[in-house]
Amino acid sequence: MKALIVVESYFTNTEKIAEAIATGLRSRGAEVDVVQAASAPDVTTAELLIVGAPTHNLGLPKAASRRQAEAKGGRHSQESGVAEWLDSRPQLKGRRAAAFATVVGGAFSGSAARAIRKKMRRRSADVIACEDFRVLGTEGPLADGELTRAEQWGASLV
Repeated sequence: MKALIVVESYFTNTEKIAEAIATGLRSRGAEVDVVQAASAPDVTTAELLIVGAPTHNLGLPKAASRRQAEAKGGRHSQESGVAEWLDSRPQLKGRRAAAFATVVGGAFSGSAARAIRKKMRRRSADVIACEDFRVLGTEGPLADGELTRAEQWGASLV
């Protein structure tokens, strides 16, 4: 199986989760590419599309929240990310897909994963999973056990 993981990350937490998911997929024999959303290719050859982003302001990062992340010491922000990449995709009819996000926590923190799932479903993707991974603050670190959980989640997607 070929899988493509498209990720947006500013403090490397979401990227670490993406790499752990890739490790889980590879443990089940999948061929996996992990790419940044700003330079992500088309999805035509991927049998499984996994998209992840940090949760900003209860949902997906936008230009303003990217600049805020950069001001707080995050990587240089791009003008486009997961939201824009998904918006530029044609129909994903029948494509198996999954969404994930990093969240600071709490019942009222929102989830970029839910927003990703919604965008993928609007493009007729077959969304098989949606998961949040906890971060202990804007800059991290990831909560204990989240990398292991991400690896297990990735393996479960095969």
